[in-house]
Amino acid sequence: MEHHHKKGEWNSSFGFLMAAVGSAVGLGNLWAFPYKMGKNGGFAFLLIYLILVATVGIVICLTELSLGRKTGKGVVAAYESISKKYSFVGWFAWISPMLIMGFYCMLGGYCLKYAVANLGDLFGASWGVNGADSSEYFSSFFTDQVQTSIFTLIIVALTVVIVMGGVAKGIERFSTIAMPALFVMMVIIIIRSVTMDGASEGLSFVFKPNFEVFRGTGWISVLASAGGQMFFSLSLGMGITVTYGSYMKKTESLQRNAFLIPIADTIVAVMAACAIMPAVFASGLNPGQGPSLLFVTLQTVFQAMGSIGPFFGFLLYFLVFIAAITSSIALLEAASAVIMDKQIEKGKQHNRKMVCLLIGLFVAAEGVFVSLDGLGANGFPQILGQGCWLDTFDLISEGVLMPLGALITALIFGWFKTGKEFTDDEIALDQGGFRIRRYYHFCLRWIVPVILLLVLLGQISTFFGLDWF
Repeated sequence: MEHHHKKGEWNSSFGFLMAAVGSAVGLGNLWAFPYKMGKNGGFAFLLIYLILVATVGIVICLTELSLGRKTGKGVVAAYESISKKYSFVGWFAWISPMLIMGFYCMLGGYCLKYAVANLGDLFGASWGVNGADSSEYFSSFFTDQVQTSIFTLIIVALTVVIVMGGVAKGIERFSTIAMPALFVMMVIIIIRSVTMDGASEGLSFVFKPNFEVFRGTGWISVLASAGGQMFFSLSLGMGITVTYGSYMKKTESLQRNAFLIPIADTIVAVMAACAIMPAVFASGLNPGQGPSLLFVTLQTVFQAMGSIGPFFGFLLYFLVFIAAITSSIALLEAASAVIMDKQIEKGKQHNRKMVCLLIGLFVAAEGVFVSLDGLGANGFPQILGQGCWLDTFDLISEGVLMPLGALITALIFGWFKTGKEFTDDEIALDQGGFRIRRYYHFCLRWIVPVILLLVLLGQISTFFGLDWF
C-alpha cells in the first residue's frame, strides 16, 4: 500500500485541492458551459446541472478518489486491484486522456495565440490582430498548418516540463499559483463584462428561470446535455481523479474533497457564464456559437471595446490558456502514472522523466496531426462520419470510452459483489467516519447508472446528429 509514495505525494490539502480543481476547470467550463447553459434555458439548465452534481458528480468523484487512495495506484492497476477482469475499465480511462491530449493541446495553443495577438494589439505590434475581421482572422489562423502546429507544440512542451517536475514540485506548485491567478483574472473580466451597456440581458439569459425548455420531452434533452457537461467538466472517467487520489495522504478527508472539487468547478463555470454572456449580449452577438464563441464572438467584443479591449482580450485568453494547462498536466499525469506503475510492478525503478517524455512525443505527434487537419478545412480524409479529426478523437474518448467506463464503474461499485464494499473502509478513515454511506450507495445504485446511460446515448446522438432526444 506504500506504492504511491514511490511516485509522489501532495504536500498540502490546499495544493491537492488546487491541482484537483485545476484538472476539472478547463476549456469545457470556459466556453462549453456558458453556451450550453444559454441553449438549454439558462437557469433551468443550471438547476438540473446542480442536482446532477449532487447526485452523480460527488458520488463518482468520491468513488474515484477513494479507489485511488486505497490502492495507491494509477487507473489501470487500481481497477486490477478490485479484480483482474476489470482491467479493461482502467484501459478505457487510459486511452481517453491519450486521445484528448492530442486536440486539447491544440486548443490550448489557439488560446495562447490569441493571448499573444491581443498583447500585440496592446503594444501596437505587427503580430497583433490589428482590427482584422474576427471570423476571417480565426479561419486564416486555424488553416495555417505551421502556426497552429508551433503553438500546439509549445503547450505540449510546457505540459511535459511541469509533469516531469513531479507531483509536489511540478503539478502542485504550478496549480497553487495558477488557480488563484485564474480566479482573480476572472473577477476582473466579470466586473468589465457586467458593467457594459445592455449586459443585463446576458445575466437574465443565464439566471432567469425559463422552464419552457422542459415542455414535452424537452427535459430529457436538457438532462442529457447537463449530464454530459457535468461529467466532462469534472474530468470523471478519464483516470485523473483516481490518479490524483492515489497521491492523497490518509489524513485527508475524501468526503470533504469529493464535495469541494465539484462545487469549486461549478462556481468557476457559473463565473465563466457571468464573464462571457453579458459581454456577448451587450455587443448584440449570437450566444449560441460553439467553439467560435471563444475565438470569433469574444474577439469581436474586445475589438469593440476600443483601446482597453486588447487588455481584456489578453486577460481572457491567458485565463483560458491557464485553464487548459492545468487540465493537460492532469491528463498527462493520469496517462504517465499507468506506465510508471508497470515499471514498479516489474521491480524496476520508475523513470518519471522518461515516461513523460515518451508520452509527450506521442501527444506532440497527435497534436501536430490534428493541427494539420485544421478543423477539417485542409482536406484530410475523415473517419467515423465526423467532420474533422478533433471530433473523431473526441468521439472515441469523450463520446464512448469515458461515459461507458464510468457506467461500468457505477455497476461495479453499486451492484457487483467484488466492488460493492471495496472502498467503504477507505472512506470510513475520514474524521467522523463514512457519514454519507447510505446516500452514496443509494445514488450509486439507482441514480448514477441511469444518468450515465443517458449521457452515453446523448453523446452518441450528438456526434452522429441523431434526433434521439
